[in-house]
Amino acid sequence: MYIALGILLVLLIGISLFLRLYPAFGGKATAAQRTRYALSPQWQGKKFAYTEPTASFQPSSGNMVSLLRDYLRGNPRVRPDRQLPVMPLTPETLSDLDRDKVVWLGHSALLLHLGGKRLLLDPMLGPSPTPVPPFGGKRYNRQLPVEPEDLPEIDAVILSHDHYDHLDYGTIRKLKDKVGRFFVPLGVGSHLERWGVAPERISEHDWWEELEWNGLKLASTPARHFSGRGLTNRDGTLWCSWVIATPERKVFFSGDSGYGPHFKQIGEKYGPFDLALMECGQYDPRWSEIHMLPEQTVQAHIDVQGGLLVPIHWGAFTLSLHDWNDPVRRATAEAERLGVPIATPKIGEPVYIGDAAYPKELWWT
Repeated sequence: MYIALGILLVLLIGISLFLRLYPAFGGKATAAQRTRYALSPQWQGKKFAYTEPTASFQPSSGNMVSLLRDYLRGNPRVRPDRQLPVMPLTPETLSDLDRDKVVWLGHSALLLHLGGKRLLLDPMLGPSPTPVPPFGGKRYNRQLPVEPEDLPEIDAVILSHDHYDHLDYGTIRKLKDKVGRFFVPLGVGSHLERWGVAPERISEHDWWEELEWNGLKLASTPARHFSGRGLTNRDGTLWCSWVIATPERKVFFSGDSGYGPHFKQIGEKYGPFDLALMECGQYDPRWSEIHMLPEQTVQAHIDVQGGLLVPIHWGAFTLSLHDWNDPVRRATAEAERLGVPIATPKIGEPVYIGDAAYPKELWWT
Protein backbone atom coordinates (compact mmCIF):
# COMPACT_ATOMS: atom_id res chain seq x y z
CA MET A 1 0.00 0.00 0.00
CA TYR A 2 2.79 2.43 0.92
CA ILE A 3 4.51 1.65 -2.36
CA ALA A 4 1.32 2.44 -4.28
CA LEU A 5 0.86 5.70 -2.39
CA GLY A 6 4.48 6.60 -3.07
CA ILE A 7 4.07 5.93 -6.80
CA LEU A 8 0.88 8.01 -6.85
CA LEU A 9 2.62 10.87 -5.04
CA VAL A 10 5.52 10.82 -7.51
CA LEU A 11 3.07 10.83 -10.42
CA LEU A 12 1.15 13.78 -8.99
CA ILE A 13 4.35 15.72 -8.40
CA GLY A 14 5.54 14.90 -11.91
CA ILE A 15 2.27 16.04 -13.47
CA SER A 16 2.32 19.23 -11.41
CA LEU A 17 5.88 20.03 -12.45
CA PHE A 18 5.09 19.25 -16.08
CA LEU A 19 2.10 21.62 -16.09
CA ARG A 20 4.17 24.30 -14.36
CA LEU A 21 7.43 24.01 -16.29
CA TYR A 22 6.51 22.87 -19.81
CA PRO A 23 6.71 26.08 -21.88
CA ALA A 24 3.95 25.24 -24.36
CA PHE A 25 1.36 25.84 -21.66
CA GLY A 26 2.33 29.50 -21.75
CA GLY A 27 2.84 32.17 -19.14
CA LYS A 28 0.85 33.73 -16.33
CA ALA A 29 -0.25 37.30 -15.86
CA THR A 30 1.59 39.45 -13.34
CA ALA A 31 -0.20 41.30 -10.54
CA ALA A 32 0.09 44.54 -12.52
CA GLN A 33 -1.45 42.89 -15.58
CA ARG A 34 -4.32 41.49 -13.54
CA THR A 35 -4.98 44.97 -12.19
CA ARG A 36 -5.28 46.21 -15.76
CA TYR A 37 -7.65 43.38 -16.70
CA ALA A 38 -9.95 44.36 -13.83
CA LEU A 39 -10.57 47.66 -15.63
CA SER A 40 -11.92 45.87 -18.71
CA PRO A 41 -15.71 45.78 -19.19
CA GLN A 42 -15.17 42.15 -20.25
CA TRP A 43 -13.61 41.18 -16.88
CA GLN A 44 -16.16 39.49 -14.62
CA GLY A 45 -14.34 39.25 -11.31
CA LYS A 46 -12.09 36.28 -12.05
CA LYS A 47 -12.33 35.82 -15.80
CA PHE A 48 -13.27 37.39 -19.11
CA ALA A 49 -16.74 36.86 -20.54
CA TYR A 50 -18.86 37.67 -23.58
CA THR A 51 -21.66 40.18 -23.13
CA GLU A 52 -24.31 37.43 -23.26
CA PRO A 53 -24.31 34.04 -21.46
CA THR A 54 -22.16 31.68 -23.54
CA ALA A 55 -21.53 28.00 -22.94
CA SER A 56 -18.77 26.02 -24.62
CA PHE A 57 -21.10 22.99 -24.51
CA GLN A 58 -24.85 22.71 -23.95
CA PRO A 59 -24.80 20.42 -20.89
CA SER A 60 -28.11 18.63 -21.20
CA SER A 61 -28.44 14.91 -20.54
CA GLY A 62 -29.53 14.37 -24.12
CA ASN A 63 -26.48 16.17 -25.45
CA MET A 64 -24.16 14.15 -23.24
CA VAL A 65 -25.67 10.89 -24.44
CA SER A 66 -25.66 11.92 -28.10
CA LEU A 67 -22.07 13.17 -27.89
CA LEU A 68 -20.86 9.91 -26.35
CA ARG A 69 -22.77 7.97 -28.99
CA ASP A 70 -21.30 10.00 -31.83
CA TYR A 71 -17.73 9.68 -30.56
CA LEU A 72 -18.10 5.93 -30.11
CA ARG A 73 -19.67 5.56 -33.55
CA GLY A 74 -16.99 7.67 -35.20
CA ASN A 75 -17.05 9.22 -38.64
CA PRO A 76 -14.66 7.97 -41.34
CA ARG A 77 -15.03 11.30 -43.17
CA VAL A 78 -13.73 13.60 -40.44
CA ARG A 79 -10.36 13.48 -42.22
CA PRO A 80 -9.75 13.52 -45.99
CA ASP A 81 -8.80 10.20 -47.56
CA ARG A 82 -6.13 11.88 -49.69
CA GLN A 83 -3.56 14.64 -49.50
CA LEU A 84 -5.15 18.04 -50.07
CA PRO A 85 -3.81 20.27 -52.84
CA VAL A 86 -1.26 22.76 -51.53
CA MET A 87 0.25 25.59 -53.56
CA PRO A 88 3.79 26.33 -52.30
CA LEU A 89 4.45 30.02 -51.81
CA THR A 90 7.02 31.29 -54.26
CA PRO A 91 9.67 33.88 -53.38
CA GLU A 92 7.88 36.25 -55.75
CA THR A 93 4.58 35.88 -53.89
CA LEU A 94 6.27 36.35 -50.54
CA SER A 95 8.21 39.42 -51.61
CA ASP A 96 5.44 41.17 -53.56
CA LEU A 97 3.98 43.81 -51.25
CA ASP A 98 2.58 46.02 -53.99
CA ARG A 99 -0.70 44.12 -54.36
CA ASP A 100 -2.97 43.65 -51.36
CA LYS A 101 -3.67 39.94 -50.94
CA VAL A 102 -4.37 37.18 -48.47
CA VAL A 103 -3.02 33.63 -48.55
CA TRP A 104 -4.80 30.94 -46.55
CA LEU A 105 -2.23 28.66 -44.91
CA GLY A 106 -4.79 26.17 -43.57
CA HIS A 107 -7.14 26.32 -40.56
CA SER A 108 -7.12 29.98 -39.42
CA ALA A 109 -3.51 30.79 -40.33
CA LEU A 110 -3.25 33.54 -42.92
CA LEU A 111 -0.59 35.62 -44.61
CA LEU A 112 -1.93 39.10 -45.31
CA HIS A 113 -0.17 41.69 -47.47
CA LEU A 114 -1.93 44.99 -46.84
CA GLY A 115 -0.74 48.54 -47.38
CA GLY A 116 2.80 47.37 -48.06
CA LYS A 117 2.96 45.43 -44.78
CA ARG A 118 3.47 41.68 -44.37
CA LEU A 119 1.20 40.34 -41.61
CA LEU A 120 0.53 36.90 -40.18
CA LEU A 121 -2.84 36.13 -38.60
CA ASP A 122 -3.04 33.27 -36.07
CA PRO A 123 0.03 31.60 -37.62
CA MET A 124 -0.42 28.05 -36.34
CA LEU A 125 1.97 26.11 -38.59
CA GLY A 126 2.70 23.21 -36.24
CA PRO A 127 1.89 19.52 -36.80
CA SER A 128 -0.79 19.16 -34.11
CA PRO A 129 -3.13 21.52 -32.19
CA THR A 130 -2.02 20.16 -28.82
CA PRO A 131 0.60 21.16 -26.23
CA VAL A 132 2.51 17.93 -26.92
CA PRO A 133 2.59 17.53 -30.74
CA PRO A 134 3.24 13.74 -30.81
CA PHE A 135 -0.19 13.36 -29.21
CA GLY A 136 -3.52 14.58 -30.50
CA GLY A 137 -4.91 15.15 -33.98
CA LYS A 138 -2.39 15.52 -36.77
CA ARG A 139 -2.46 18.07 -39.58
CA TYR A 140 -4.06 16.64 -42.73
CA ASN A 141 -1.04 17.47 -44.86
CA ARG A 142 2.58 17.31 -43.83
CA GLN A 143 3.37 19.82 -46.56
CA LEU A 144 2.84 23.49 -45.75
CA PRO A 145 2.73 26.28 -48.33
CA VAL A 146 5.80 27.66 -46.55
CA GLU A 147 7.83 26.62 -43.54
CA PRO A 148 8.05 29.20 -40.73
CA GLU A 149 11.82 29.43 -41.04
CA ASP A 150 11.50 30.19 -44.77
CA LEU A 151 9.26 33.22 -44.28
CA PRO A 152 10.82 36.64 -44.84
CA GLU A 153 10.68 39.40 -42.23
CA ILE A 154 7.16 39.84 -40.82
CA ASP A 155 5.96 43.32 -39.94
CA ALA A 156 3.42 42.04 -37.42
CA VAL A 157 1.71 38.95 -36.07
CA ILE A 158 -1.94 39.43 -35.11
CA LEU A 159 -3.48 36.89 -32.73
CA SER A 160 -7.14 36.31 -31.92
CA HIS A 161 -6.77 34.14 -28.78
CA ASP A 162 -4.56 31.61 -27.04
CA HIS A 163 -6.02 28.22 -28.00
CA TYR A 164 -3.50 25.71 -29.34
CA ASP A 165 -4.95 25.67 -32.85
CA HIS A 166 -4.30 29.43 -33.12
CA LEU A 167 -1.29 30.14 -30.91
CA ASP A 168 1.41 27.50 -31.37
CA TYR A 169 4.54 27.45 -29.22
CA GLY A 170 6.73 25.84 -31.87
CA THR A 171 5.68 28.26 -34.58
CA ILE A 172 6.21 31.33 -32.41
CA ARG A 173 9.66 30.12 -31.39
CA LYS A 174 10.61 29.83 -35.07
CA LEU A 175 9.09 33.18 -36.03
CA LYS A 176 9.71 35.46 -33.07
CA ASP A 177 13.06 36.89 -34.15
CA LYS A 178 11.77 37.96 -37.57
CA VAL A 179 8.56 39.64 -36.34
CA GLY A 180 8.52 43.36 -35.68
CA ARG A 181 5.35 43.54 -33.56
CA PHE A 182 2.74 41.28 -31.96
CA PHE A 183 -0.85 42.54 -31.57
CA VAL A 184 -2.86 40.41 -29.15
CA PRO A 185 -5.92 40.52 -26.89
CA LEU A 186 -5.47 41.15 -23.18
CA GLY A 187 -3.40 38.50 -21.40
CA VAL A 188 -2.00 36.70 -24.44
CA GLY A 189 1.24 38.64 -24.18
CA SER A 190 2.24 36.63 -21.09
CA HIS A 191 2.57 33.52 -23.27
CA LEU A 192 4.75 35.33 -25.79
CA GLU A 193 6.97 36.76 -23.07
CA ARG A 194 7.60 33.30 -21.65
CA TRP A 195 8.61 32.14 -25.12
CA GLY A 196 11.23 34.85 -25.53
CA VAL A 197 9.38 37.78 -27.13
CA ALA A 198 10.46 41.10 -25.64
CA PRO A 199 7.58 42.91 -23.88
CA GLU A 200 8.17 46.11 -25.86
CA ARG A 201 7.29 44.21 -29.07
CA ILE A 202 3.89 43.12 -27.69
CA SER A 203 0.78 45.27 -27.80
CA GLU A 204 -2.23 44.00 -25.79
CA HIS A 205 -5.74 45.28 -26.44
CA ASP A 206 -9.27 45.19 -25.10
CA TRP A 207 -12.40 45.10 -27.26
CA TRP A 208 -13.10 48.29 -29.19
CA GLU A 209 -9.57 49.62 -28.70
CA GLU A 210 -8.14 51.24 -31.82
CA LEU A 211 -4.59 52.09 -32.79
CA GLU A 212 -2.67 53.52 -35.73
CA TRP A 213 0.50 51.67 -36.65
CA ASN A 214 2.79 52.23 -39.65
CA GLY A 215 -0.02 53.30 -41.96
CA LEU A 216 -2.49 50.67 -40.75
CA LYS A 217 -5.53 51.16 -38.56
CA LEU A 218 -6.20 48.24 -36.21
CA ALA A 219 -9.17 47.66 -33.95
CA SER A 220 -9.62 44.79 -31.52
CA THR A 221 -13.30 43.84 -31.73
CA PRO A 222 -15.54 41.35 -29.89
CA ALA A 223 -15.90 37.63 -30.48
CA ARG A 224 -18.09 35.06 -28.75
CA HIS A 225 -15.68 32.40 -27.58
CA PHE A 226 -13.43 31.47 -24.63
CA SER A 227 -9.74 30.96 -23.87
CA GLY A 228 -7.20 28.91 -21.94
CA ARG A 229 -4.21 26.63 -22.41
CA GLY A 230 -4.32 24.62 -19.18
CA LEU A 231 -6.53 23.15 -16.49
CA THR A 232 -6.63 26.24 -14.31
CA ASN A 233 -6.61 29.28 -16.61
CA ARG A 234 -9.96 29.04 -18.41
CA ASP A 235 -10.96 32.51 -19.68
CA GLY A 236 -7.96 34.11 -17.99
CA THR A 237 -7.04 35.82 -21.27
CA LEU A 238 -9.28 37.69 -23.68
CA TRP A 239 -10.20 36.62 -27.22
CA CYS A 240 -11.14 38.91 -30.08
CA SER A 241 -11.70 39.56 -33.75
CA TRP A 242 -9.75 42.22 -35.66
CA VAL A 243 -10.37 45.08 -38.06
CA ILE A 244 -7.29 45.74 -40.21
CA ALA A 245 -7.49 48.73 -42.53
CA THR A 246 -5.63 51.13 -44.77
CA PRO A 247 -7.13 54.23 -46.40
CA GLU A 248 -7.87 52.04 -49.44
CA ARG A 249 -8.84 48.64 -48.00
CA LYS A 250 -10.58 47.16 -44.98
CA VAL A 251 -10.27 43.54 -43.82
CA PHE A 252 -12.19 41.76 -41.06
CA PHE A 253 -10.72 38.72 -39.29
CA SER A 254 -13.28 36.92 -37.14
CA GLY A 255 -11.01 34.78 -34.99
CA ASP A 256 -13.12 32.07 -33.35
CA SER A 257 -16.70 32.97 -32.55
CA GLY A 258 -20.22 31.79 -32.14
CA TYR A 259 -22.90 33.87 -33.79
CA GLY A 260 -23.97 36.96 -31.86
CA PRO A 261 -25.00 40.61 -32.05
CA HIS A 262 -21.35 41.75 -32.07
CA PHE A 263 -21.10 41.10 -35.81
CA LYS A 264 -23.74 43.68 -36.61
CA GLN A 265 -22.17 46.11 -34.13
CA ILE A 266 -18.79 45.71 -35.86
CA GLY A 267 -20.36 46.20 -39.27
CA GLU A 268 -22.16 49.36 -38.18
CA LYS A 269 -18.98 50.84 -36.65
CA TYR A 270 -16.33 49.74 -39.18
CA GLY A 271 -18.00 48.33 -42.27
CA PRO A 272 -18.23 47.83 -45.11
CA PHE A 273 -15.22 45.53 -45.60
CA ASP A 274 -13.52 44.55 -48.82
CA LEU A 275 -12.70 41.12 -47.40
CA ALA A 276 -13.99 39.09 -44.45
CA LEU A 277 -12.04 36.10 -43.15
CA MET A 278 -14.75 34.21 -41.29
CA GLU A 279 -14.66 31.20 -39.01
CA CYS A 280 -16.34 28.20 -40.59
CA GLY A 281 -15.47 24.82 -39.10
CA GLN A 282 -15.15 22.66 -35.97
CA TYR A 283 -18.80 23.37 -35.14
CA ASP A 284 -21.64 21.29 -33.74
CA PRO A 285 -25.18 22.27 -32.70
CA ARG A 286 -24.22 21.24 -29.16
CA TRP A 287 -21.53 23.95 -28.96
CA SER A 288 -22.86 26.44 -31.49
CA GLU A 289 -22.54 29.31 -28.99
CA ILE A 290 -18.74 29.26 -29.45
CA HIS A 291 -18.41 28.06 -33.07
CA MET A 292 -20.78 29.19 -35.82
CA LEU A 293 -22.55 26.78 -38.12
CA PRO A 294 -21.71 27.46 -41.82
CA GLU A 295 -25.03 29.14 -42.49
CA GLN A 296 -24.39 31.44 -39.52
CA THR A 297 -20.96 32.22 -40.96
CA VAL A 298 -22.59 33.62 -44.09
CA GLN A 299 -25.10 35.61 -42.02
CA ALA A 300 -22.28 36.98 -39.86
CA HIS A 301 -20.51 38.05 -43.05
CA ILE A 302 -23.63 39.95 -44.08
CA ASP A 303 -23.88 41.47 -40.59
CA VAL A 304 -20.34 42.88 -40.69
CA GLN A 305 -21.03 44.22 -44.20
CA GLY A 306 -18.39 42.02 -45.75
CA GLY A 307 -17.51 42.12 -49.43
CA LEU A 308 -15.72 38.93 -50.41
CA LEU A 309 -16.05 36.03 -47.96
CA VAL A 310 -13.18 33.59 -47.33
CA PRO A 311 -14.18 30.74 -44.97
CA ILE A 312 -11.41 29.69 -42.56
CA HIS A 313 -10.95 27.39 -39.53
CA TRP A 314 -11.15 24.22 -41.61
CA GLY A 315 -8.98 22.16 -43.97
CA ALA A 316 -6.11 21.34 -41.58
CA PHE A 317 -7.28 19.65 -38.36
CA THR A 318 -10.22 17.64 -37.07
CA LEU A 319 -11.61 19.22 -33.90
CA SER A 320 -15.25 18.23 -34.31
CA LEU A 321 -17.42 15.42 -35.66
CA HIS A 322 -18.55 16.77 -39.03
CA ASP A 323 -17.13 15.69 -42.40
CA TRP A 324 -13.85 17.48 -43.08
CA ASN A 325 -15.28 19.32 -46.12
CA ASP A 326 -18.74 19.95 -44.68
CA PRO A 327 -17.90 23.57 -43.69
CA VAL A 328 -16.98 24.77 -47.18
CA ARG A 329 -19.73 22.76 -48.85
CA ARG A 330 -22.45 24.24 -46.66
CA ALA A 331 -20.99 27.75 -46.67
CA THR A 332 -20.75 27.90 -50.47
CA ALA A 333 -24.32 26.63 -50.80
CA GLU A 334 -25.62 29.27 -48.39
CA ALA A 335 -23.53 32.02 -49.97
CA GLU A 336 -24.94 31.15 -53.39
CA ARG A 337 -28.47 31.16 -51.99
CA LEU A 338 -28.00 34.63 -50.49
CA GLY A 339 -25.93 36.09 -53.31
CA VAL A 340 -22.76 36.48 -51.23
CA PRO A 341 -19.45 36.37 -53.15
CA ILE A 342 -17.28 33.63 -51.66
CA ALA A 343 -13.69 32.67 -52.48
CA THR A 344 -12.56 29.08 -51.95
CA PRO A 345 -8.79 29.12 -52.42
CA LYS A 346 -6.60 26.08 -52.11
CA ILE A 347 -4.16 26.16 -49.23
CA GLY A 348 -1.41 28.52 -50.36
CA GLU A 349 -3.40 30.11 -53.19
CA PRO A 350 -3.42 33.94 -53.13
CA VAL A 351 -6.65 35.92 -53.12
CA TYR A 352 -6.09 39.46 -54.40
CA ILE A 353 -8.19 41.97 -52.49
CA GLY A 354 -10.40 44.03 -54.75
CA ASP A 355 -9.82 41.81 -57.78
CA ALA A 356 -13.00 40.70 -59.51
CA ALA A 357 -11.35 37.35 -60.29
CA TYR A 358 -11.00 35.13 -57.23
CA PRO A 359 -10.72 31.34 -56.63
CA LYS A 360 -14.00 29.48 -57.02
CA GLU A 361 -12.89 25.93 -57.81
CA LEU A 362 -14.70 23.20 -55.89
CA TRP A 363 -11.40 21.44 -55.20
CA TRP A 364 -12.63 19.70 -52.04
CA THR A 365 -15.16 17.50 -53.89
